[in-house]
Amino acid sequence: ENFLQKTSAPFSTNSYDAFISPNTLNLSSFTKLMKKLQEIHPEASRDKIVDALLEVRKNNKGILSGLSISSIVERTSVIL
Repeated sequence: ENFLQKTSAPFSTNSYDAFISPNTLNLSSFTKLMKKLQEIHPEASRDKIVDALLEVRKNNKGILSGLSISSIVERTSVIL
């Protein structure tokens, strides 16, 4: 009867294997974020942008949730 309480979350919030868990930033937000960063930094490769986003996440206690897209763009731009 308590089996629902015992199920674990499918994604770990501190997993470094997954870039961003679906709970913290959905795919359309990620797509918008990447598009905006590629427009601002056309010289940066996609990999370099992703690395900068990972750095922002690391500097924010390992999560991006709670940050606005504009704040993430700003912090990522500083790194790039």
